[in-house]
Amino acid sequence: MWPDRDESLLKQFVVQLELSSDGSPYRSVLRRFQRFFSRRALTQSTLRAWLREGLKQTTVQVVIHHCQMVNPFLDWLVVRGALASNPFTELRKEYDCRSTVAIIRALVSKHPNEALEALRPLPRYGSHLGPVMREHVHRMQALGLLYDERPFLHFDRFLQRRPGAAKEDFGRLVREYSASARSAAGRLRRISRGRVLAKALNRAGCCVVPPARDRLLVQEVRRMQRRPYIYTIEEIQQLLEVARKYSQVRAPLRSLTLYTMIVLAYCAGLRLGEIVGLELRDIDLVDGAIEIRDTKFFKSRRLPLSSSALAALQNYLDARRQYGAPVHTDAPVFCHAKGGYSRMVAGILLRHVINLAELRNKTGASKPRIHDLRHTMVVHRMTAWYREGINPQSRLPQLAAYLGHKDINSTLVYLTITEELLQYANERFRIAQPDVLKLIQESF
Repeated sequence: MWPDRDESLLKQFVVQLELSSDGSPYRSVLRRFQRFFSRRALTQSTLRAWLREGLKQTTVQVVIHHCQMVNPFLDWLVVRGALASNPFTELRKEYDCRSTVAIIRALVSKHPNEALEALRPLPRYGSHLGPVMREHVHRMQALGLLYDERPFLHFDRFLQRRPGAAKEDFGRLVREYSASARSAAGRLRRISRGRVLAKALNRAGCCVVPPARDRLLVQEVRRMQRRPYIYTIEEIQQLLEVARKYSQVRAPLRSLTLYTMIVLAYCAGLRLGEIVGLELRDIDLVDGAIEIRDTKFFKSRRLPLSSSALAALQNYLDARRQYGAPVHTDAPVFCHAKGGYSRMVAGILLRHVINLAELRNKTGASKPRIHDLRHTMVVHRMTAWYREGINPQSRLPQLAAYLGHKDINSTLVYLTITEELLQYANERFRIAQPDVLKLIQESF
């Protein structure tokens, strides 16, 4: 029988939540739940009956929301010893499913048993091509690469769910898998994955023809690629001003943190992952440089900073020290009360700064991104070299090394032609034109 006959446990649970309101919505939902089970045993079958009763009065989304209120209450009762088990927890264990919402959706479906069975994860590399995929992934990882196996596991699950996949032609399976992608870029990635797998199959002694790349699909992907947004100097100043005024009571360092992140993203051309990955040992204020360790392509580099960027970093470190943040060498540079910033959290906060600055793409296609500051750094650096009379081509290897690129071809991808840059390039060609024509005439 239900252990909380007088609702004393319910009241204790709501009080310990420390809600900002009086907790009336919580109490109302939990009270209705308790009344339903006052004369019933809490089993999976009675739980389904309670869900069906709720669906008669409201929508699926509301029922899920109510379950999300009830679930922590049941866990709390189990911890106190008032209940033997939480049926939601037991279902998650039984079907090896991490999501309570997925369990609830399965329970309220027309065929709950089948829906619950569908939640069971498929075995890793359980398809007929699974062993070859596993061997290929292990081979690439043994070579020292940070090789992501998730794309191959996704293809493996597709093959396991596809009836008769073992008897079908490999090229047809790849085409079906590619066609199920939501975007042109996704279809192209899946074809490329199929080509990689075809080479692995041929190495293993299975003669297959690699799927051909669709030229029209490649052109469509290139046409739909998002062009980078090149900030003006005034827009960067506007971003910095908004970040400086970005305040949160529970995070006193938040505004200065976002300000310094934007400074490093523009002045040093750092990727967002490189910014949040900085540790105190990577900062050398004496030489005015920072160390970027083991980033993309397993590269590490030491970057000198401009005097203004160094001053902003020094100002942040002083405020960080006064705030009482950890000072050991492997502590993250950018931190809050619970630790360092993740790439996702930093990205959300910086996107919020861009939204507050009310910056809009001139074409109206999409909003500017934080990564566009890296593109902007390249364009502004090239423009400055033209303005100073320096040949930018001779400096491209240095710029590529500063950005952490493998070669200058990767750097040229970041080079977006602006009107000012095009004007400088045309002027340089006009000056050099007589010498070029003279060389051409002499060659004849």
